[in-house]
Amino acid sequence: MSEPVRVLLVDDDALVRAGLSMILSAAPDVAVVGEATDGAEVPGAVSQHQPDVVLMDIRMPRVDGLAATETLRSRAGAPEVIVLTTFDADEYVLRALRAGASGFLLKDTPPAQLVDGVRTIARGESLLAPAVTRSLIGHFAERLRPTDTSRPARDTVVRALAPRELEVLEHLAAGLSNAEIAAELVISSETVKTYVSRILTKLDLRDRVQAVVLAYRIGLVSNTD
Repeated sequence: MSEPVRVLLVDDDALVRAGLSMILSAAPDVAVVGEATDGAEVPGAVSQHQPDVVLMDIRMPRVDGLAATETLRSRAGAPEVIVLTTFDADEYVLRALRAGASGFLLKDTPPAQLVDGVRTIARGESLLAPAVTRSLIGHFAERLRPTDTSRPARDTVVRALAPRELEVLEHLAAGLSNAEIAAELVISSETVKTYVSRILTKLDLRDRVQAVVLAYRIGLVSNTD
């Protein structure tokens, strides 16, 4: 049996931490290894507990989740970060992704989806597949509307990628998981994973989230697709 996914909870609300801990600890392949009540505590907690995934609240009193995520993800060997948000904090989501978060979940996410989200991030994927996340991508698409300066960037991306890689990027930006892309293109999930890796390398991107943001910015896809 493989080692459980190690999770660090970061939230200033004790009830939220208790609820998250109860949900995650019920999964046999997930272990909550520590908690922090503020972004300022994150570096020390990460060093102490060595988590694979950090569940990070945004709004905290001293150091917020955005600053904590940026600091954490700038370090070599940093764990993945899932940002926890609410609909009234939507404006923070893109900033969180740019700071290095691998994805985000709503605080009212159903327990099964929360656990699956942690597993997804631990596998090296991003949380852009669930329907609720797709709706948030659509919400931000207006802010990512391509400008007159986007055309050269789009041409550069098109030239850099093979036709199949470009196709995978389009599906990735539409919010599809590896399995869903594989089904659409009639290839294996492992082949999709290889294509995604090539895309990130060729475009010098850190992760799938950056690839999605880039696709919207250059007009490769849009919320009207």
